[in-house]
Formats: sequence, C-alpha cells, structure tokens
Amino acid sequence: MGCWNTTNYGGHHTIDNNEMCRIWTSFYPNAIKNLVDGICRTSEDATKNNINAALRIYRVYMMSLITDVYGDCPYSEAGLGFLDEKYNPRYDTQEEIYSDFFVELKDAASQLSSAGDRLTGDLIFGGDINKWKKLANSLRMRYAMRISNVAPDKARLEFEDAMNSDGGIITSAGDDALIKYMDVAFSFGQESYSDYRGNAMSQLWFGNDPANNPSYICSTFFNQLKDTNDPRCYRICRFYYDGLMSATKPDGRIDLTDEILSKEIKMEPCDPGTYSWDNWPAGYKSDILSEMAENNPSIDPNMAREVRPKLASAFLKGDCPGVVMTYAEVNFLLAEATLNGWATNDNAENYYKKGVRAAMDFLSDNYDTEKVSSEEFETYMAANPFGYTTEQKKVNINTQAWIHHFTNPNECWANLRRSGFPRLKSPEAYGQGAYLTGGVEIPVRLCYPVLESSYNKQGYDEALDRMGGSNSWNIPLWWDVN
Repeated sequence: MGCWNTTNYGGHHTIDNNEMCRIWTSFYPNAIKNLVDGICRTSEDATKNNINAALRIYRVYMMSLITDVYGDCPYSEAGLGFLDEKYNPRYDTQEEIYSDFFVELKDAASQLSSAGDRLTGDLIFGGDINKWKKLANSLRMRYAMRISNVAPDKARLEFEDAMNSDGGIITSAGDDALIKYMDVAFSFGQESYSDYRGNAMSQLWFGNDPANNPSYICSTFFNQLKDTNDPRCYRICRFYYDGLMSATKPDGRIDLTDEILSKEIKMEPCDPGTYSWDNWPAGYKSDILSEMAENNPSIDPNMAREVRPKLASAFLKGDCPGVVMTYAEVNFLLAEATLNGWATNDNAENYYKKGVRAAMDFLSDNYDTEKVSSEEFETYMAANPFGYTTEQKKVNINTQAWIHHFTNPNECWANLRRSGFPRLKSPEAYGQGAYLTGGVEIPVRLCYPVLESSYNKQGYDEALDRMGGSNSWNIPLWWDVN
C-alpha cells in the first residue's frame, strides 16, 4: 500500500491487462502444465501412487487459485496441449470445477499410503504422507465453505465428510502446509523477481526501491489492529527510517516504533487509494535520528513519512514461508461450520478462540516475531468478545480470518468475497473517487487476458456469455453471492 504500483493499479482501480493476467499467464504454462504432465506420467505406475496423489492434490490447490481469481476457466482440459492435443481447452464452469475438486481430493487422499512410494523433494511436508492426507481433507473443508452460500446442502455434505475422512484434518501448527524457502538476497530491475528459492511475496513487499516504499500498511488494516488493542499490531506494523536500508535485504532499518509510542506521536497510515506522499504528514523530530545525525549528515531527523506504519522486517525476508493452509484457518472454518448447524466436535466459540490463538502463534512460529503471551491473549479476547448474534459471530470469525490471511492474499481475498466480512469501503469513501478509472466498486474478480479472445475464442466467448457478455471485474463469481 502507498507505493506507486500498488496504489495506481489496486488503489485507483486502474484496469491493466498486463497486471490482471499475471496469474493466468504464469500458472497455466508452468505450474499447471508441469503438474498435469507429472500426473499423466505416474497415473499408470503402481510404484508411484503417492507421487501421483500428491500431484493431484496440489493441482487442485493451484487450480483453485486460478478459478477464485477469474471464475470459469480451463480446468478439465488444461495442460493437455502436448499430451492430448487440447490446444484450445474448454472453459469449465466454476460449479463444475468445484464439484471435481471434491472428487479429486477425496480420491487422492484415499490413494495415499504410508506403505507406498516415498515423496522426495517435498518442500511442504518433507515426504510425510499423513500430512498430505490431512491437507487434502482440510482443503475439502475450505472449498466446502467457499460454496456454502450458493450450494449449502452440497457444502455441508462435503464439509462433514471431509472432517471425518480417513487420515483426519489439520489439528495443530505442526500440520501447517507451508512452502519452505531460502533466505536469498533480493535483486532488482525490470524483471528482477526471478529467484524462486526465496519467497516471491516477500520480494514484492520488499519492493524495487526499499529505501522509499517497502510496504506501507493501509489504514483499514492498521486501524483494525490498533483500535481493538490487538497484540499483533506492532508485531506486524512498525515505524522505520529506511534511509540506510540495504538494497538486497531488510537490514539497516532504524526502528522508531517505541519512540513514537512513548512520545504519543500521531500515526498516519495511508488510506486506500492514496500514495504514501499524499497528504504529507508533518512528522516529528526523532531523538534517535538526531543522535545518529551527529555522525552521519545524510540522516534527516525530521523525516516526515516515519509516522506511516510499514510492514515489519520479519515479513520481508527470503525465507518467510509460502502459506498453503494452516491450523488457524481450519479452526475458523470449524467455527463457522458450527454456526451453520453442521456437525462438528466442539462449540463455535471454542473453535474461534483456538483459531485466534493459533493465528497469533503463527507469527512467532514462522516470522520470528515476539510471542503473544497468554495474558495478552486473554486481555484481547475479553475486550473483543465472540458476539451475541450469529451475524456478529460470523463477522468476528471472518475478520480474524482476514487478519490471519494477510500473508496468504489469494485466500484472504477469496474468503472476504465469500463471507462479505469485514465490510470494506471503496477508495471513493476516502476522497479518491476522481482517480478510480475502473469504477468506484471494489472489483470482485480479475478480467481474462485480452489474448484469450484470439487464442481460445470459443471457450472465451462461451465463458463471457455465461457472465452476461462482459469481461468485467465487477461481475461476481458463481460462489460469490455476498
């Protein structure tokens, strides 16, 4: 938030084909093609049943990212150009895609066997077959909840079946599905984010100009944490002077957070749709920077932007995990399922509390932040009760999921659209209406790549006909009825 790129395209709702097609044009010719190829090569080999099952599970996960961004899309014929001469794959409906997700995940989980072949090179679970089973069942729960507003009976059936399936579900942080990366130095340039050994999300957050724009936190997120005295607030959001920051790692930052808190300096996070330099804050004179400036004339103790919260350095490192699914999310799913009247094993409030606790622990377990103490947790929960009505409880569950998913943006956006919570305001409400070239409504999908209208015209046209004839980012997906 606040940088030129994110504010211009996201904050100002600028329609740009290159930005919107990145997931489509990178996933299909790479991840999906390779997964389909691997599935095909192992499908008839009994000595590779586990490899085949894991590939099928991960293909479902990757395809969920695509369909949850674009809607109807190539699925059943995707990746089969070389294998089956499917050069213009059919656009399956999202309903068809989700229906097959449940079949694939259940079948793949039952295919996994601890007595079968070893999974080598597994960067998520290190070859642990039992954890792959848990992931498959837990993903079924995620996708069941996703369709709960449009196909409630199907959703309940799949959720309850997944929860009780052989192998179980994710039941602790030790089961979290996280992609392991290396702490590589970031390099920059027009096409700089190419070292796949480091977390690409951290690279993007770190930015092309780390001294000026490493991830400002928008007022929506910051105020949610600050106004509720959430103990995660200053673990996630910090105030830095970045004039001495390294160009390749988040080193050399001067942390001014404690000084700003002790002096009760006014904090001025960026509003949605605004650049970091808009409404330039008056700032304050820093004692820390003043002392440092005595020996370093390049330091300005009156730097103004330091009152804008930024993402803590812990989240800008190359070895931050890639998040697929967590124990915290599973608890939030179970809490909402219980409110829906689905058969679970505990009450909604207990699941909710376990989810919040797990979400807080997730930060210290994976991002080297200070652990939230039991006292901090209990104080926070007492000040922010679960709620009295079903509506209040669903707001709280999904707001907590929204906070937890900030390092998993695809799931964050998908669950926000599905649940409708928290209620977000368009940048128009913050005075940015004149800049919203793509309309004042917050987009609910991304548009298909323009070239699809030429390369795969039949599938493209059929998909647009189902959406009313328009490739608009304001037309909701099949499961999005909120």
